[in-house]
Amino acid sequence: MPKNSSNIRLLSVSVRGALHKANNLPCQDYSCYKHDKNKTVGIVSDGAGSAKYSRIGAKIICQTLCDLLIRSNLRDIRDNVIKAINIARRKLIMHRLNKSKSTDELINFSATVIGFFCHNNHGIFFHIGDGAGIAFGSGSYDNLIISEPENGAFSCETYFYTMDDWQDCLRFIPFENVDRLLLMTDGVTGFVFSDDFYKIHHKFLIPIVEYLENEPRQTYAAKALKNTLDDVRARRLNADDKTILWAKLQ
Repeated sequence: MPKNSSNIRLLSVSVRGALHKANNLPCQDYSCYKHDKNKTVGIVSDGAGSAKYSRIGAKIICQTLCDLLIRSNLRDIRDNVIKAINIARRKLIMHRLNKSKSTDELINFSATVIGFFCHNNHGIFFHIGDGAGIAFGSGSYDNLIISEPENGAFSCETYFYTMDDWQDCLRFIPFENVDRLLLMTDGVTGFVFSDDFYKIHHKFLIPIVEYLENEPRQTYAAKALKNTLDDVRARRLNADDKTILWAKLQ
């Protein structure tokens, strides 16, 4: 879903993973963004494969955060992120598929979340679970801030906003003087980062970013990015759903 507003350019693409295709299951990733005047919000969520309604959990957290945070400001953003997540959780408690209307069934909607709020070229990442974010300093691919994944004791274990102790897992990372932002689910992170998440794989990521920046036709850009994420080699290396959200701020 591409968008071009003033000098701000935004694009997000999701592709269904090979495992979900083989089992005739939908993509459980979700993303959304909003831009209004000098504020930009982007959110990406990855629904847990083991949770039967995780796609709903991913959609509700993305839409709720976008709707509330676009009316926020940088000073109050941390409090408003917490407020928005609490609202999303209440929506899930009252959801028609939550039969008991209790927090006990939130596990069925489990999803991670990573997002950013940006005012001009200053902002903040907020993050629960895996996936990752990158903020590039103006004019440089080496001047960057990374919001890393957070996993549990096991590599396949992560954290969700539907957990009772979700606030203990919520992280904030501020950034300033940036002109490009990326969010991604964990189906993409293995292609983008080194194992320790201190470095990016320039040969994979930089051509994508430069193509998106130089392709004025948004439909072409979206199609090319989707083809890259759904390439045979990408499916072979990681069978999970894959989502990238890209923002060019200047």
